Amino acid sequence: MRTVFVTGTGGAGRSTVAAALALAGARRGERVLLLSDEPPEALTGTGPGAPGPGPADPRGPGGSSGWGGSDGSRGSDGSSGSDSWSGSDGSGGSDSWSGSDGSGGSDSSGGSDGSGGSDAGPPGLTVARVDPAAGFRREFLGLQERAGAALDLLGAVPFEDGELTELPGSEQFALLRALKQAAGDRHDLLVVDLPPVRQAVALLALPEQLRRYLRRLLPAERQAARSLRPVLAQLAGVPMPAQWLYETAARWDEELAAVQALIESPGASVRLVAEPGPEAADHALRTARLGLALHGPAPDMVIANRVVPAGSGDPFLAALSGRQQSALKGWREEFGDVPVREVAHTGRDPRQPGELAGLLDGPAGGTSGPLPGNRWTVEDRRSEDGVLVWRLPLPGAAKDRLQLVRRDDELFLTAGPFRRVLTLPSVLRRCAVSGAALRDGELRVRFEPDPALWPRSR
Repeated sequence: MRTVFVTGTGGAGRSTVAAALALAGARRGERVLLLSDEPPEALTGTGPGAPGPGPADPRGPGGSSGWGGSDGSRGSDGSSGSDSWSGSDGSGGSDSWSGSDGSGGSDSSGGSDGSGGSDAGPPGLTVARVDPAAGFRREFLGLQERAGAALDLLGAVPFEDGELTELPGSEQFALLRALKQAAGDRHDLLVVDLPPVRQAVALLALPEQLRRYLRRLLPAERQAARSLRPVLAQLAGVPMPAQWLYETAARWDEELAAVQALIESPGASVRLVAEPGPEAADHALRTARLGLALHGPAPDMVIANRVVPAGSGDPFLAALSGRQQSALKGWREEFGDVPVREVAHTGRDPRQPGELAGLLDGPAGGTSGPLPGNRWTVEDRRSEDGVLVWRLPLPGAAKDRLQLVRRDDELFLTAGPFRRVLTLPSVLRRCAVSGAALRDGELRVRFEPDPALWPRSR
């Protein structure tokens, strides 16, 4: 499955470009899934009466506990939660994508009364809305139900569904759950409408970070001592973690691993959207390039949205065009081999399927081009210099904002506002760091083999 994450600067038309990209894929005959927190009618212009999917159920394929109920648990409302995407009327079925009338997704061509409709979009397109509010309420009520005995001892008054409002961060977790479900569905193209650049990079980095926290806080190997847990609890004088906690952590890790595999898959890339001209857009794109080099899939294209035609006789439009062309020249120099495609200013916000399909007509709507491969390589220079060199491209990184620390088999790398904990390749774990240098946008970390750990040749 080809996956395109769409992000960019705020107000540059990211959601519109994501919808146009999905429509372009559907018109090519591909089975396309578009994930967004925008209502389907706002993305594709199908109108509120046309069948379209309701909010995406963030539970995944299971109930209310954790990421999903792979153990077959039921939701806090008593429903089984067997369909991960329920209709807006709460109905569900065996289909993974159900419309507002309980029918299939937004690739249906009829209106809400079953009649045909000209605004329903092309067959093959499914639009799934991610609803963080519903997901938060379901998860909170499920946790409250599971911890009911402890809360009763404390005299706590339980919350009801109607008095809950989602907390900051609910959007990220709801989208991760939606990505987990999308990874298991059969589509040719997955288009994900992400938040602006900084939040998008943090979201793409989240699965790996959460899995590391789970491994540190609840190591899987400790489950082997579960039969000794009562004895250990008496010796230590403190209660030991319950088995359900380890089971929940294992389920979370499994589902986070599926999302991480989707993000790191060879068919995944990022499409950046920005409006040329403002200096803030230039800074955001440079930040995005560095953050994606460290955390996420590489960008496959930059969409320069709302480009006004050159050569206008109007002084205002002429000046605006000049600023845009100057910015476009800088973008092409900055991104090198990554193509920069211009999308003309239409004079209004395109919403109808015909307008959206024409928005990315040509190469800007393509998804079949070559994708950047794995650029993090280990160069063997033992015969020349006696070292191994780990080459990490970090375009836009500055030496004064770069930090590198080795601890055990991990490398803590900070570049500007971004930080990642890297697990060393196996060949480098038997070496000691001897130095590092940043040259031409590439960090080169030198490792010397440790004689005490390196295998000796006979």
